[in-house]
Amino acid sequence: MARFRRMEVLETMIGTGLVPIFYHRDPEVGMKVAGACAEGGSRLLEFTHRGDRAHLVFAELIQRCEAEHHELIVGAGSIGDPHTAALYLASGANFIVAPNFNPEVARICNRRKVPYVPGCGSATEIAAAEEMGAEIVKLFPADALGGPKFVRAIRGPCPWTSLMPTGGIEMEEDNIRDWIDSGVACLGMGAKLIAKELLARGDYPEITRRVRQILDWVRAARGGD
Repeated sequence: MARFRRMEVLETMIGTGLVPIFYHRDPEVGMKVAGACAEGGSRLLEFTHRGDRAHLVFAELIQRCEAEHHELIVGAGSIGDPHTAALYLASGANFIVAPNFNPEVARICNRRKVPYVPGCGSATEIAAAEEMGAEIVKLFPADALGGPKFVRAIRGPCPWTSLMPTGGIEMEEDNIRDWIDSGVACLGMGAKLIAKELLARGDYPEITRRVRQILDWVRAARGGD
């Protein structure tokens, strides 16, 4: 079962403003990524369900993180159906993220009091997800939908909506500031943050640096120190 309460997970997502996202089939690489993200100041990590037996890698990763990175909140991404959601929830996922909205996944997450962050691409989908209890909705694919302009358009009539854009977030201060200024709750960053070439050469200090830099830019855009 999840180690972290639903409200703590949601507050951490909104409070820090960043959810690093990655997949790798090797649990040892996963632990090094977890350590790099934690060292960079992130309390969140999303492991995506992308490869064969990915759930087995996730189960080992989350168990080891509990011992070695106790404050790191690890969740599962790319979860499109309730059966896969149940698999990851049974492994201890602290949140579930999806590229789509599935009411059955919402129900199973609600039963376990685990945050569900479904992917949506329209005002109607966002409203449907919120009706099923989604506190934060993933905007996906964020850049293809219109970027920060889309967020502003949605939040104009629906200022209560909390969005996590994912897809096309750049490692650039101006881009981060534009997203934050548009009113997003947090940012989901994968390939531009935990890049495949960094994993290939084992450059975990660069992942740490990038995570720290994004968090600094988020705080600055929000008016922090």
